[in-house]
Amino acid sequence: SVSMWKDFPHRVAHEANRNVFAYSRAGYGRSSSAKLPYGVRYMHDEALVVLPRLLDACGIERPILLGHSDGASIALIHAAAAGRPVAGLALMAPHVVVEDVSVASISAAKVAWRTTDLRAKPARSHDDVDGALPGWNGAWTIEGLVRDVRCPILAIQGEDDEYGTMDQIERIARLAPDVELVRLADCRHSPHRDQPDAVLEALVRFVDRLT
Repeated sequence: SVSMWKDFPHRVAHEANRNVFAYSRAGYGRSSSAKLPYGVRYMHDEALVVLPRLLDACGIERPILLGHSDGASIALIHAAAAGRPVAGLALMAPHVVVEDVSVASISAAKVAWRTTDLRAKPARSHDDVDGALPGWNGAWTIEGLVRDVRCPILAIQGEDDEYGTMDQIERIARLAPDVELVRLADCRHSPHRDQPDAVLEALVRFVDRLT
């Protein structure tokens, strides 16, 4: 959700000297509730149906798409299969294949959701609390689409990410023609929270190269 990004979108706008549009997907933040459970193609629906409608409604053409986790995978699917112009992709902790570490961490989070006070914490940021965590445990295997992405990609991964390894971004680099990898030490699943300055530096460099 937008609120969980805190001041990061504002910092991106300022540091990169670009307009930034941020939104909460359905089921997150103050957006309307999502229909649960998510199907295995929920990221494709977000990338190929919801995002195009949103961009058209806002008059946004040829965007640089910045996404985190599922949002990064959605941006990648959009660039690969929507048939629309995309200037570049900035992907933080993207998922392109399912790894054992991902399954284990999601299972642990689901147990904590049922047995601890974890459910109470998202209420500060999400109206639809029940959809904010259980909804994102669907399929993440989208590796086959990566080779269809033609725009430049910045892929950022934390070395301590509990939901994925460096293999995620390294697979992207092997399949797409123009990929810059950023590996961050002392960084878990949210690079924009754990290493915001390093992420901003990489983003500014990437955006300047595109323009």
